[in-house]
This record gives sequence, structure tokens and C-alpha cells, in this order.
Amino acid sequence: MTARSSPRWPLPQPMALALQAARKAGEAGEVPVGAVVVKGHEVIAVAGNATRSPPDPTGHAEMRAIRMASQKLGDDRLTGCDLYVTLEPCAMCAGAIAHARLARLYYGASDPKGGGVEHGSRVFEQEQCLHRPEVYSGLGEEEAAELLRAFFRERR
Repeated sequence: MTARSSPRWPLPQPMALALQAARKAGEAGEVPVGAVVVKGHEVIAVAGNATRSPPDPTGHAEMRAIRMASQKLGDDRLTGCDLYVTLEPCAMCAGAIAHARLARLYYGASDPKGGGVEHGSRVFEQEQCLHRPEVYSGLGEEEAAELLRAFFRERR
């Protein structure tokens, strides 16, 4: 499966919220990644990365947003929901997206080193993957990529 690049148009509100959550995570010393779960036109969950405080290697923005949405909706299946995230999900998060049965994934910046959708393990292309969301890449890509570059530039 290949991600479809999103055309350049005004940023949808969910991606703007994901970028806001990414900025907030970066200000807290976390890698600046944000995620939003939407059902129809309703924002269900907004989260940024939180792996350092408290220490939680699964505290990726996508995982946190999926958990919040599942709790809010009272269901482990997020059928009919979409996920907006500022960075290409890693293999762990892509697995969670498949298990949650999210309908669509929209992400900003590609991640050639750690991504699990277009890069690396390409989770949704595996025969064992039980659910494959529609995937759209490049939405808010420039701003998302710049947040990450600035974050890591400051730490070098």
C-alpha cells in the first residue's frame, strides 16, 4: 500500500490541532508529535508525545490519542474514526491503528528512519495486517517537519 499524498489546500482543523499538540509536547521536552482522533466532524481526542514524563515508551501521541478515544467512546474499535498525526507512525503505532480499526490515517512528515507506514516495516502491507486504513501523507508536512528539525537542532 502506498500513502496518497494530500493536495495542498488549507489545513483541516484536526491537523491544526495535532500541530498545536506537537508544539506543546516539544515545549515540555518531548519529541514534538501530536495526534487527533476525529469521528465525523467531532474531535474525540487530542494528544502529544509523552514518553519521558512519566516514563512510558508507549506514550507516543498516536497511542495516547487512540487510548483516549477508546475510553471516551467506550469501545476498543474506533470504526468510522480518522487519525491525524504530525509524523508518519512507527510500527507500534501502525499496529495500534490497525487493531483500533481506524478508517483513515492522515499524517504530515514522513519518517524514513522510524516510520512503519511508507518506510521500515510497512505494517499495513503485511499479509498478517487484519485492517488497512486509507492513508494520506503530506498534510501539514512542512510545519511538522520544521518542528522536528528545530527540536533536534536545539539538542545537538
